[in-house]
This record gives sequence, C-alpha cells and structure tokens, in this order.
Amino acid sequence: ARLRRNQEEFGEEGGKSRLRYEGYRQGIYCRVKIDGVPPEFMETFNPNMPLVIGGLTAQETEMGMIRCRFKKHRWHKKILKCNDPLVFSVGWRRFQSIPVYSIEDQNGRHRYLKYTPEHMHCHATFFGPQVPQNTGILAIQRMSGNLAGFRISATGVTLEMNASFQVMKKLKLVGTPWKIYKNTAFITGMFNSDLEVNRFEGASIKTVSGIRGQVKKALREGQPGSFRATFEDKILKSDIVFCRTWMPVDIKKYYNPVTNLLTGSKWQGMRPKAQLQLETNTPIEVNPDSIYQPIERPMRKFGKLRIPKKLEESLPFASKHKDEKKRKKKSYISQRAVVMEKGEKQKFTFVQALNTIRNEKVSIRKARNEERKVEKKKQNAKKEEAMAAIQKANRKRRYRAEGKKDAAKEKKLKMS
Repeated sequence: ARLRRNQEEFGEEGGKSRLRYEGYRQGIYCRVKIDGVPPEFMETFNPNMPLVIGGLTAQETEMGMIRCRFKKHRWHKKILKCNDPLVFSVGWRRFQSIPVYSIEDQNGRHRYLKYTPEHMHCHATFFGPQVPQNTGILAIQRMSGNLAGFRISATGVTLEMNASFQVMKKLKLVGTPWKIYKNTAFITGMFNSDLEVNRFEGASIKTVSGIRGQVKKALREGQPGSFRATFEDKILKSDIVFCRTWMPVDIKKYYNPVTNLLTGSKWQGMRPKAQLQLETNTPIEVNPDSIYQPIERPMRKFGKLRIPKKLEESLPFASKHKDEKKRKKKSYISQRAVVMEKGEKQKFTFVQALNTIRNEKVSIRKARNEERKVEKKKQNAKKEEAMAAIQKANRKRRYRAEGKKDAAKEKKLKMS
C-alpha cells in the first residue's frame, strides 16, 4: 500500500522526484566532484579508511600565531620541552609546529617556561592556521606506530590569535665594582658599550648583600660599558652587582602539514634533538660552565669595631663597650682555695649522688625509647607491606574488569 501511494504521488520518476522534494536521506550515496586532487592521493588511497569531508572559512586559510591553554596529559610519561616539535590536531587540520611554553604573571607578562608544569596548565604559543576561539587541540609527540606507552602528549584549547605574541625571558646582567667612593661606585663588566649604558640609564641594580642602587651615566675612562652608579650604602670591593632584566623570546614560524594520505606511512616530520642523539648515538654536548662545582669560599675576617674614646664618653652607659681586657696575671678569686666544712661537704656529695641517679635514669629512658621506636618501625613496615599487597590485588582485579569491558566494546563495534 505504501509503495502504491509513493508511485501515485511521485509518478513515473519515483525516487528522483522524491529526492528533489525531500533531499538525500541517511544511507543514500551521493557523488562529490573535487578539483585539484594530487595523483599521489589516488596512488596511496585505502578504500577501507573513511575520509571526512569538511570546509574552511576564509579566516581559517590565513596563517598566524596561536596562543592556547595547554596541559600535559596525565598518562604521558615525560614532561614536554620547549622548542621540541609536536604534531597538533586542530579543527580539520593536522600539522607539525614548534611551541613555546609560558605562564602569565600577575602583571600580565608571559614568562618563558623551559618545560611544561607537571600537574598544571600553562600557555603554548605556536605558528599555524588561524582557528576560532575555544577550538580543542590535541598534541602528539611521535607518529610512529611502534611507540610504547600513551601516544597523546597534551591537550588544550585555543585562546587568541594574532600576528605575533610577546613571551619574555629572565636575563640577569652581572658586574663588579671598579672604584668605590662612599655611596658612589664605578661598575664594569655589566655592559659592552656606552649605548647599552644609555639604554639602561635609571635602571635599578642590587648587590648580592642586598644594597640597592641605580644606574647613572656612562664613563669615558676604563673598559667600554663602564658606568657610574649610586647605592644606599657604601659597597665593598668584593660585592657582585646585578641587574634583573627581561628579553623577548623568538617564536619560530614552522608549519609542516601531515601528508600521510599522500605519502602513506612514509611521512616523517621534524624530530626532537634528544631523539636524533639517541638514534645516531651522538654524545650529549656538555658545557663546562654549566656543570655544578663545589664552592669553596675562604672565611672572611672582619676588623674589630673601634669606637673613638671621645664618642664613647658621650654615649649612654647602656651603649658603652663593656668588654673586660684580658688579664696578664690571674686574679685573687681564681687563685684562692675553697675549703668546705663537714656539713657543706656532705650536702655537696648528696647533690652529686642525686645528679648521678637522675642522669642514669634519663639514659635508660632514652635507650628504651629508641628500642620502642625501632619496634614501631618494624610493625609499620609489616602493615605497609600487607596494605600494598591488598592494593595491588585490587588494582589487578579492576584492570582485568576494565580490560574485559573494553574487549566487549571492541567486539560490538566490529560486529556492527
């Protein structure tokens, strides 16, 4: 009856006129014509692998810097290093780029990070095609199929796009005093030219001992880059003066799309330096200046405080110097002999006996406490071993149940 009604409604054309009115229903094939398909795509085409067809807006075809909220995946074993290439899956695209990690300070400055935090979000800035905000990001470190462990390195979400972003890195400039005049000093070794000194004129500096100062003017004499500086107090010749500054970090404009549909499994992107050293058995470059060495500082002997007599006379008694001079001869009190009477001698002997008994009791109590602590540690160790065995058995049981569930899901998907 339904077929008869459909034939009466749509006439002889039948399915064609129905498609014209209803459109394509689910499960009906349609033919799509795509222009500009490279021949490599047809050579490596796998019919068993489904292709998803999508479209891009005009904005998404432009390239620029992308800043995103980024976090290392908790199942990934190692933390990620800055400037190591990653394969990003953003929207319709998969490409390889070089991210720079940073964290935002309270004043809005993005501070450079060498590694991603262990259990915390950070910001990642990389070069790539622009995408809408709040687009999900997936990062993979290596695309090879024989990778042991969890493959997904990090996840994130896009925050903003721009032609360039500023990421700042700490830079500490170090100098040494050349001449010292009360609160003024000539500093050398911090800058290389007078032009650099003029650029940092008025900048705040500090010594290791905590005396603050300010950069004033460049000097005509001495080493190039020497300058005059004023401090809160007189500094020492052995003081080290440093200036805290910030310098911008260059973000590399690297974009390498993943073309595995054109090259098959032969596609290989840029590899990180550590992987190249491991594959080629290249020894790691060691900078001798970066090796920690034991620091041996000689003990400094400071001169005694000498107060003039006139100044000491005018000071109040509480502030006057009260150190007694060393006697050349022994005093009468140290030379005299103390002879105790019979009653005093008995009291002294009795007090000595009481102190001896008390000391013996304290030593016995300490020894028993130590024995009790050792016994308690053994008991705690046995309890921890038993708890660890129980937890291990529970984990094994849970993993086995989860594995069975996953296997059942995969079997259902294969059957469907």
